[in-house]
Amino acid sequence: MADGFHAQLLLELRQLAGCGPEACPMPGNPYLGTTKPFCPVRATTGRSAVRAFRARHPELSFPDYLALLDDLFLGRTCNDILLGSFLLALWPAQRRQIEPERIDRWLDHVEGWAEADSICQSAFGAAELLDRWEAWQALLEKLVGDGNIHRRRASLVLLTRPVRESADERLLRQALANIDRLKGERHILITRAVSWLLRDLIKLHREAVEAYLGENAGSLPAIALRETRNKLLTGRK
Repeated sequence: MADGFHAQLLLELRQLAGCGPEACPMPGNPYLGTTKPFCPVRATTGRSAVRAFRARHPELSFPDYLALLDDLFLGRTCNDILLGSFLLALWPAQRRQIEPERIDRWLDHVEGWAEADSICQSAFGAAELLDRWEAWQALLEKLVGDGNIHRRRASLVLLTRPVRESADERLLRQALANIDRLKGERHILITRAVSWLLRDLIKLHREAVEAYLGENAGSLPAIALRETRNKLLTGRK
C-alpha cells in the first residue's frame, strides 16, 4: 500500500505545482547540493500536498506511515525527501514512535544540506530525544564520527531544536561534544552548522556558550565565532 501512497503524494504535488506528468525535469540542484532529480516546487506547495494527503488518510496506520517515509527518504528524487520531511512535521503522534535507527538508515541516502536538514531540522524535539536518550545519543555519536560529511552535519542539526526547548544537561553536553569534534573542519556544511547550534544554545545555556567561546576561540571556525558573539551581543541571528 505504501507504493500507492507514494504515488498519490507525488501526483498531488505535481497537480498543485502545475507540473506535467514527468516526475522531475531538472537533473539536480547545485544550490541544494544534490545531484538527484529535482522539480522546482515551493516548500508551501509541498506542505499543502502533505496536508491534502493527510486529510484523505486521517487514520493512516503507523506501519503504513513508516513504510511511506521509507519510500520517500530512500526515493530517487530530492522532492521525495522534502515531502518526507513534511510528513514528519505534520504527523507528530506517528513521528514520536520512530526509532532513531530509522533516521540513521534515512541519512545514508541524503545528499546536500537541504536533504540532510529536511530530516533533521526541527523535526524531532527535546522530549522525543530525552524519552529515548540512550538510543538517540548512540546515533548522535555515530553520526559525528562518520566519514560522510552530510551525516556529520546531521549530528549538529539534529540538536538545534532540542537545545532550544530544554535545558537538560545531557543535550548541552552532547551538543558541545559534537561541536568540539567538528570545530576543526572548514567545509561550509560544517562551519555553518557549528554556528547554528552554538547560537541556538544561547537561549537556555548562555553562560555555557560564553565559557566555551572563551576556551575555544582560537580553534572554532571564524564564521561560528563571529556569528555567535554577535548573537550574544545583540540577541539577533
